[in-house]
Amino acid sequence: MTKISRSESGDVDAGQPALWTFIEFEAPAEESDALANELSAALEPRLGWYCDFRSDDETFVVFANRIFRYARGDAAARAEVENYARSIGVPESQLDWPV
Repeated sequence: MTKISRSESGDVDAGQPALWTFIEFEAPAEESDALANELSAALEPRLGWYCDFRSDDETFVVFANRIFRYARGDAAARAEVENYARSIGVPESQLDWPV
């Protein structure tokens, strides 16, 4: 594990808790698909929870039962993920995963 931190990042008006716990970690690139699948199965489907991670070349944005994977810098693919996130209730301020 690389780092655990807490932040008041939640949107209480959207039904989220104010205080979040962030877990930062590293994993081998060859385990990206398995990691995405495990996270997708574990995430709460309500309230727009997601997890994002990236390699030097790709970004993964993982929701409950839905995984997006795209080349870093692909604006059209990122826009597709943002639209999906909005459709399930992710607040605009939380569409902030790195480019």
